[in-house]
Amino acid sequence: MAQLFNNIFKTLMDSVRDLLPIIIVIGFFQLVILQQPIPNLNSILVGTLLVVIGLALFIKGLQMALFPIGENIAYAFAKKGSVVWLLIFAFALGFGTTIAEPALIAVSGEAAKVAASAALIADTSADRDSYAFGLRITVAFSVGIAILIGVIRILKGWPLQYLIIGGYAAVVVMTVFAPKEIIGIAYDSGGVTTSTVTVPLVTALGVGLASSIRGRNPMVDGFGLIALASLTPMIFVMGYGMVIH
Repeated sequence: MAQLFNNIFKTLMDSVRDLLPIIIVIGFFQLVILQQPIPNLNSILVGTLLVVIGLALFIKGLQMALFPIGENIAYAFAKKGSVVWLLIFAFALGFGTTIAEPALIAVSGEAAKVAASAALIADTSADRDSYAFGLRITVAFSVGIAILIGVIRILKGWPLQYLIIGGYAAVVVMTVFAPKEIIGIAYDSGGVTTSTVTVPLVTALGVGLASSIRGRNPMVDGFGLIALASLTPMIFVMGYGMVIH
């Protein structure tokens, strides 16, 4: 128990260190450049403390639970030798973690509001919800496909750079033909998918799978799933925009 508290305290100090540059920058510009007192200082201090504690607990939780779970599942599938179930799990993991991403929920909601204000969809609650949900499903499906392709790449030993170059070439081509209203949303969708829920599990899956397959290097083959997960939403969302708009 003492060891656990020591580890949590160390993680807490690491969180303080990581957040300190942000605090310094904001304080410098507020007090030196703008020369204004910090509003609601007590509330900000309490909020900062909560952020530090929350970040420390989140990181510790990843180390204790999500990373081991992802790696253990990858080892189990590799030992079982069931490629079909491994691919089904890879797609389901990508889809399930992405659909639950808070950042994606926020972006899709804002996109629906903007689309309604621009008269691209009817300005009703039902239409906005439908647009946002369709966007979330599209992004989640694309990430599921990305993780599935990434797992096949690890199994086959395909070079990552060819997939990335081909994918971004498709993004460039689709950008020419996609409605301009959806391009920014599509590009942002590639970033919001790789957030707090998706990254830990997907990274652990890739590293665990590469570690359990003979002839695969975890450093070379285990990483890259996140890159694919950031790439495919841009393609799928632009395709979604071509259909919707």
